[in-house]
Amino acid sequence: MTLDNLPGWLAGWCVDQLGNEPVGVLFESRSLSAVFGLRLAGGRDVVVKAREDDGRTASCVAAQSRLAERGFACARPLTPVVGVGSLTVHAEESRPGGELLRGDSPDVAVRYAEVFAWLMTELVDVAVTPPLPNPRWARWDHNDVGLWPRIDFLDEQDQSPVPAHVVETAVRARKRLLAADLPCVLGHADFEAQNLRWHDDGIWTVHDWDSLAWQPEAALAGAACGAFASTSPPTLAPIESSAAFLAAYQDLRGRRFTKEEQQIAWAASLWPALHNSRWEALHGDAPQSGDAVHDQAEGRLRRANA
Repeated sequence: MTLDNLPGWLAGWCVDQLGNEPVGVLFESRSLSAVFGLRLAGGRDVVVKAREDDGRTASCVAAQSRLAERGFACARPLTPVVGVGSLTVHAEESRPGGELLRGDSPDVAVRYAEVFAWLMTELVDVAVTPPLPNPRWARWDHNDVGLWPRIDFLDEQDQSPVPAHVVETAVRARKRLLAADLPCVLGHADFEAQNLRWHDDGIWTVHDWDSLAWQPEAALAGAACGAFASTSPPTLAPIESSAAFLAAYQDLRGRRFTKEEQQIAWAASLWPALHNSRWEALHGDAPQSGDAVHDQAEGRLRRANA
């Protein structure tokens, strides 16, 4: 991507908010957010993120800023969240480098649990407006009609390709999750391998702070224990690795989950994979998550008392 292909508003925004115009494009990616890695006049590298304003961004960036101030492994925001038309835009420091930590063994699960426990500990007293609605792949707690949260471009498709076992598992997992009466906390709801980078044996950076959520701690840890090994395409970690993640997480947090929390963690461990299974079916993709759900659903639902 060249400077000529950048959105028309971006150069002026950089001058206004960062004091310099971009002179080079390091990278560009688009998903729910548009992310631009830029080199500014003067030589500084920054990352600018823009997404449709859904009311969540300011809280997510405020929490990320607090974490960076405390020395957590994340990029430091450089600007407040600024409205540009229908978008919310902010910049953060460039934090390149690091390697993916691949694998889904129990030993790898424990390494991810260590980072997640550190993250959740640091977030305990971060006070921000809850970033609601929660990210769509974690939004089992929606108030929309039907089983799935409203996602128009998925809902308008013929739903018959979605396997019956995916729908049945989603019904059972969501019923168990909604029956819980647990306080909500702030946490990272997209804790996947593809969003973390490592240097040697240590975590270098955690990305994707747009994906903070407001849910029970057990549900957040449960989702992470199922998703930690996901790259692209995402999948579901083995049950024994999810169990190792949850055990290590509780040890590091210094508190054992109650019986109800244990069950909620296992129910929540399925939900991102169920969302991904539906996505695969509706897009005609290989059923990587769908196959994992098929193989593991009963074991996880049994642990969830669902």
